[in-house]
Amino acid sequence: MFNIPAITWTLTVILLLSGSYHLLQAAKPHQLTDRVNNTLHAVMNILMAAMLWNFAPSTVLAQIAILAGSALWFVIQAVARPEFKILCAGSQGRLKCLYHSFSMAGAAVMVTMMTSHITTGTGAVHADASALPGAHHGMSHSTPAMATATLDHLPGLATPLTIVFAAAALVFASLLVRNRKPSTAARGTATAMHSPRKQHGLEAVGAAAMALMFATMA
Repeated sequence: MFNIPAITWTLTVILLLSGSYHLLQAAKPHQLTDRVNNTLHAVMNILMAAMLWNFAPSTVLAQIAILAGSALWFVIQAVARPEFKILCAGSQGRLKCLYHSFSMAGAAVMVTMMTSHITTGTGAVHADASALPGAHHGMSHSTPAMATATLDHLPGLATPLTIVFAAAALVFASLLVRNRKPSTAARGTATAMHSPRKQHGLEAVGAAAMALMFATMA
């Protein structure tokens, strides 16, 4: 995806480390929804890392379906009735679930944009082949061009998505800095402070990675 190997490797390591963390969290005896949410985050990070290297291109439709389904799952949690305590509770929890839904949808869009780029290249190959003597013109040659026309509008989303995820990274980074020093009353409960800070750090790094990846597509 990138022409600079150092950036590709750095993003790959970040995504795989983040995915591994979520897998470890999913293995802990939390509530079922927490395990499902962490598993979906782990899958998203792994799929994004695989996309950097164009692994398993034949499973693109399955990847998009998984990410779109994950986005819908977080939306359901965000709009669930207050009595469902195992789902997103409180305004902050609902905002968090909405952001996670947006991240999953953004990942699905990114995979689709990569598919559009590959399809465009395939369409060019077919166009060159059709110009050769004896080439047969039919529906098989028009299919890539039709698919490309359908996905032509997607690159226009890269710039606004870059801005949104960059802004999200700044917000999470500011939350991380703000909670850097626990208060005197909370020093005895470092564990309670550690988890939100870790989450803010993960969210900041993840949003920055998404912003960088979308920036290369703008």
